[in-house]
Amino acid sequence: MSTPEPAAPPLSPVVPAVFRWAGRLWLWFFGWQAVGTVPSVPKAVLIAAPHTSNWDLPFSLAVAWALGMRINFVVKASVFRFPFRGFFRWLGGIPVVRDQRASQVERIAQAMGREERIFLLIAPSGTRSQVGHWKSGFMHIARAAGVPILLCFLDFPSKRGGVGPLVTVTGNVRADMDVLRAFYAPVQGKRPENRTEIRLLEEGQGES
Repeated sequence: MSTPEPAAPPLSPVVPAVFRWAGRLWLWFFGWQAVGTVPSVPKAVLIAAPHTSNWDLPFSLAVAWALGMRINFVVKASVFRFPFRGFFRWLGGIPVVRDQRASQVERIAQAMGREERIFLLIAPSGTRSQVGHWKSGFMHIARAAGVPILLCFLDFPSKRGGVGPLVTVTGNVRADMDVLRAFYAPVQGKRPENRTEIRLLEEGQGES
């Protein structure tokens, strides 16, 4: 099976000034603040959590740009329709077909391996609606690509978004998820009723 080209061109480590100003202007307009320090690593899987609203993507992009990060992000393939296909590709979107999750995880991990520098944003809940658990694709991709996980967040009550610590996948799923649960426990999305429990089906099995 051949692997697809990334949905966006390789990203420069330098964020163009127009992106920085666009991100800062967006946050200023809504009264938000970008916090945290971008780690000096060339690649990482970025967690977008909690994901409860359509507003999460524009705020995530604004925070990333304000902090000096160009990011790619996975999004359902159905949004890549005319006239939005080119726009989402320009933003850094990578289409994912939900019913092909296993093959998509492998392809995305291989695509990350081909890039010299890439920050890939993934919403582990897979949807802005409440579901039973997080999807483990983000962890599989990080392990297969040999990259760390960067904990990113949007906290709507405090109007703060940013980056937290880097987490290295150990293979002990429950222990790894305990770190994520502790970090995201105080973070609240725009629609708290849509929050998905931070757990994986694979917990308790030793490996994801």
